[in-house]
Amino acid sequence: MSVTVRVPAKVNVQLAVGAARPDGFHDLANVFLAVGLHDEVTVTAADELRVTCAGPDADQVPLDRTNLAARAALALAERYGRDADVHLHIAKDIPVAGGMAGGSADGAGALLACDALWGTGASRDELLDICAELGSDVPFSLVGGAALGTGRGERLTELEVGGTFHWVFAMASRGLSTPAVFREFDRLGEGREIPEPVASQELLDALAKGDVDALAAAVSGSNGLQPAALSLFPELADTLAAGRAAGALASLVSGSGPTTAFLARDAEAAEGIADALRASGTCRTVRTAAGPVPGATVV
Repeated sequence: MSVTVRVPAKVNVQLAVGAARPDGFHDLANVFLAVGLHDEVTVTAADELRVTCAGPDADQVPLDRTNLAARAALALAERYGRDADVHLHIAKDIPVAGGMAGGSADGAGALLACDALWGTGASRDELLDICAELGSDVPFSLVGGAALGTGRGERLTELEVGGTFHWVFAMASRGLSTPAVFREFDRLGEGREIPEPVASQELLDALAKGDVDALAAAVSGSNGLQPAALSLFPELADTLAAGRAAGALASLVSGSGPTTAFLARDAEAAEGIADALRASGTCRTVRTAAGPVPGATVV
């Protein structure tokens, strides 16, 4: 018997970042939107814990117990006093090391799949607790849709969205380490006061109304990690400029990068922006996706 869970990528429509806390994390006001790029995690009973992966850049995915899918299986097994004897197979379509929570998605997918396979009957709150232990983005991968994440991003308030938003994502030629981007954020902020992170009411209103023009206006400058990502990967500025020149209503680095995200007026406009980005020579691959979409779902 096996269980397959489909789990989405995310874009950070806003990522306000506070100063480093004593524990090394940062308080965030993180507005997540789940978009239609998905990984699928299939869990099958086995003699021991094993991880395999296929898809774009699968060779960059760790297959040991550091993989978030493996950690999720181990965490659920420990909580319910059983062995994590499963084969976890990850079918990748979310960019690897791209700032779109692909690893977090796999953790949430494995958690939900193991829960279904083992019949543990864990409550949603229990699953979210385990997600929060695994990483800051993992709870949202379980929930999907749109949500405001506070704390280090793990405390979620689900948000209403009044329409569908169309995005173009440009994948860079190399990855960026999230911890490295946060360290650069701290370096760039040395000697100045960093305000408490607060969600933009204009941005939340734009999402609720489904108003793409208002969202475009609110998205500008909404990623507090973007200056750090650009400092470490200056070539991303060329990709952002190419997307804007192609007609994107707004452009930003997605999360900690290096994927760049472009808001389009509709699906047709998104395809035109994607074609222009492919021709620009400023990125490796380009994908289009719309959101919001549901979180981790058993298929």
